Amino acid sequence: MIPTITREQLQRKLEHGGNVTLVETGPESDYHDSHVPSAIHLPPDQVRELATQLLPDKEAEIVVYCGGPTCNASEIVAGELVALGYTNVRVYKGGKWEWIEAGLPTEGGVPLATPY
Repeated sequence: MIPTITREQLQRKLEHGGNVTLVETGPESDYHDSHVPSAIHLPPDQVRELATQLLPDKEAEIVVYCGGPTCNASEIVAGELVALGYTNVRVYKGGKWEWIEAGLPTEGGVPLATPY
């Protein structure tokens, strides 16, 4: 089982300059519409192909998220990362929808209009 992180924990970590890499796992178009600031995009079907390029430090803290609590792409990507030897991976289950609902900032074009 992959450890999780809450929105509050993630928010505190980001506000205090925590060295964490955020990974959004949803469709590329959703990532371009909006994502948590500084997040990179890594879809489930490209983890093995792109992980070492996008995430070169296997000991770095990585938080993986997708659109919301009903989306399982974050768990899939987190599991793949762990299988590839990444040692500090957590899943933010609330995802982008919870982040936006809390009024927190995003980068990209437009925020989500409906939950996942």
